[in-house]
Amino acid sequence: MKIQNLLQKDAMILSLNATNKADAITEMVQKLVDTGYVTDFDTFKDGILAREALTTTGLGDGIAMPHSKNAAVKEAVVLFAKKDGGLDYESLDGQPTDLLFMIAAPDGANDTHLAALAELSKYLMKDGFADSLRSTSTPDQVLAAFNAAEEETVKESVASVNNDEDFVVAVTACTTGIAHTYMAEEALKKQAKELGVAIKVETNGASGIGNKLTAEDIKKAKGVIIAADKAVEMDRFDGKPLILKPVAAGIREPENLIKEALSGNLPTYKSTGQAQENESEEKLSIGKAFYKHLMSGVSSMLPFVIGGGIAIAIAFLIDNAMGVPKDQLANLGSYHELASVFKQLGGAAFGFMLPILAGYIAYSIAEKPGLVAGFVAGAIASNGLAFGKVPFASGGEKTLALAGVPSGFLGALVGGFLAGGVILILKKVFSNVPRSLNGIVSILIYPVLGVLITGFLMLFVNIPMAAINSGLTNFLNSLSGANAVLLGALLGGMMAIDMGGPFNKTAYVFGTGTLAATVASGGSVVMAAVMAGGMVPPLAVFVATLLFKNKFTKEEQDSGLTNIVMGLSFITEGAIPFGAADPARAIPSFVLGSAVTGGLVGALGIKLMAPHGGIFVIALTSNPIMYLVAVAIGAVISGIVFGALRKAK
Repeated sequence: MKIQNLLQKDAMILSLNATNKADAITEMVQKLVDTGYVTDFDTFKDGILAREALTTTGLGDGIAMPHSKNAAVKEAVVLFAKKDGGLDYESLDGQPTDLLFMIAAPDGANDTHLAALAELSKYLMKDGFADSLRSTSTPDQVLAAFNAAEEETVKESVASVNNDEDFVVAVTACTTGIAHTYMAEEALKKQAKELGVAIKVETNGASGIGNKLTAEDIKKAKGVIIAADKAVEMDRFDGKPLILKPVAAGIREPENLIKEALSGNLPTYKSTGQAQENESEEKLSIGKAFYKHLMSGVSSMLPFVIGGGIAIAIAFLIDNAMGVPKDQLANLGSYHELASVFKQLGGAAFGFMLPILAGYIAYSIAEKPGLVAGFVAGAIASNGLAFGKVPFASGGEKTLALAGVPSGFLGALVGGFLAGGVILILKKVFSNVPRSLNGIVSILIYPVLGVLITGFLMLFVNIPMAAINSGLTNFLNSLSGANAVLLGALLGGMMAIDMGGPFNKTAYVFGTGTLAATVASGGSVVMAAVMAGGMVPPLAVFVATLLFKNKFTKEEQDSGLTNIVMGLSFITEGAIPFGAADPARAIPSFVLGSAVTGGLVGALGIKLMAPHGGIFVIALTSNPIMYLVAVAIGAVISGIVFGALRKAK
């Protein structure tokens, strides 16, 4: 996202009249109404105030970012306002606020408000940038300040490269494309600057590809770094020295990666389009390979789960709000026409969930030929086709009434690996065909044989997988008391062990896997525990930096403030720098608080109907107030323990 596209000159106030927080909000909201970006003053202002009631958006250092994703917003916009001398915005550091950014996003704008917050934070963290805004007096000067900062970033990223100068290119990508992707980018760029190495980093994030590498960039690079947990476009690097590592390595070992890329000792990448073995990939253990392929499927599946799940959840909220007769409770979510529309839309998105999961697991294993076989495997897992459960007309009414039991998430997971394996075997079998027949093999043999072999095998696989899936679903539905507490504590603690790594993602994938089977009954306690546990570590960082200032540097205290937004948005990765810098004290502290929070959610039986969103989907929990209380208790426990254990700077 380019923040300049949201900063509109007619929506700037370069001299606020307000002298306090309430008046400032009123003045800014009125400006958005007057300029036509917001259609209803009261609705939008209520949204802003509801967000402020949770915790102030006055982040400190003179900066505030009130925001709301709101039905009254006609067009996404960021209002910039200045107040000479500042005003009391109830900021976290207690100091006056003089730079204000009011972010307005329409209801259907996905995560526009989060992306805007993240982008603004990147600019405001730059040395001297806030002061350059304070010296502006016209809208053009405000935009010029952002443009100048952007140009400086580009220069640092691309730097002018002489033939004799060391230059490397990199690609970063994580499964969700929200945090790790950009943290790895920043770590690599910062380390390259310290080493005197020119670098260009392409990000494969949730909003698409950023800073895309050109053919010229790749040609002149001495080495290529791929720090990714999901599949990225690789054929373009054919013939280049290349190192392939998980995205975490880009965050934790940037110096090693850059030095290896320039060492001249890396194997040369061979494009699979030439049917040659890729010698440059890191030799992964079975566990790491499984995790990589699984995460490729999960990252592609998540948008369908999130979009579909929240749409279905809204359907239930609408019916609850409009009222449903007791004898019609079985139709909750589709009783009223409006609710039914949301449920049908969400169901359409949910319907793609399992085929996408299996398809992109197979794609990660066998590239494009694996897609069709993987999609078919996921579809079979979804509809429950199995031997003895396949209707056919000549069998009469009895066979036509046969209905298979869906094997769900587990069946699609197995199906994805099965499809990928089938295609790899087919590639081996047909590896020696004449080059002139390669096109026929790719467009005819792989799809036909891949679909048939995978499909028939899935008719067997679906039988045990359906039994396991049904047993797991019944077990989760029966959870109560001590069982729910223990499971909630376990999953909550796992979310904090590596904050975005294998443990975290395993817990999250397990939570999303329970959502499809429970959304019709009000949501999943497991998903609620997972999200609550994942919100704790960044919030704990804020608590620790607030209560134990003498133990943290000024830079760490500033980072603590930004962790509020990360925590409330369910971006656990915000706490990674603190965990990496002091793992012996930070990680046990985070795990303790997250486990307490997960256990509390399980004990209270709180359900959640959305797989992501943090505070922004709090209305989709069965008990919003107690859910926030559980998160707050865990954050305070973790923060106090972390701060107490931390050594003073």
